[in-house]
Amino acid sequence: MTLHHATMSSPLGVLEVFATEKGVCAIQPVDSGMHAEPHVMRHLGRQEPRAGDPFGATSMLARYFEGDLFALDAMPLELHGTPFQLVVWAALRTIPVGTTTSYGELAAQIDRPKASRAVGLANSKNPVMIVVPCHRVIGASGELTGYAGGLERKAWLLRHERAEQQLSMPRQLGL
Repeated sequence: MTLHHATMSSPLGVLEVFATEKGVCAIQPVDSGMHAEPHVMRHLGRQEPRAGDPFGATSMLARYFEGDLFALDAMPLELHGTPFQLVVWAALRTIPVGTTTSYGELAAQIDRPKASRAVGLANSKNPVMIVVPCHRVIGASGELTGYAGGLERKAWLLRHERAEQQLSMPRQLGL
């Protein structure tokens, strides 16, 4: 299996993208501290990534950032995680652009109504930010809570998708 790697500039900073022949397996900001490469290597084995973007992920992301909010819908993914994480990540992809849901509502959606904390933990392990839109999950009070890429990025993504009217933005973000 060949692992491809590309980087791109974005309004969220420099993003790194990893993909196999099956699909994109990681997208993370370089400065987020999340380090996509160890996640990829843990699931795909140690290998030297080749420069490349076999699915045009960086072009799709560029179109998304330019305002085509549905440009990411067709991006093929190859996700690696626990069975629970995969269920949560699949549910995240059903949250419509421009809307938000709470951790509790997402837990209920996957028939695990008492698992809101576990849903939050699965969100924090999402290796494909933006495409698997964990930024669309907010606290039950309507406030921005937890985002592995940073609350500033989460707020930017929600403003970009016009979901900010549903939120109570924290003052410390100046929003």
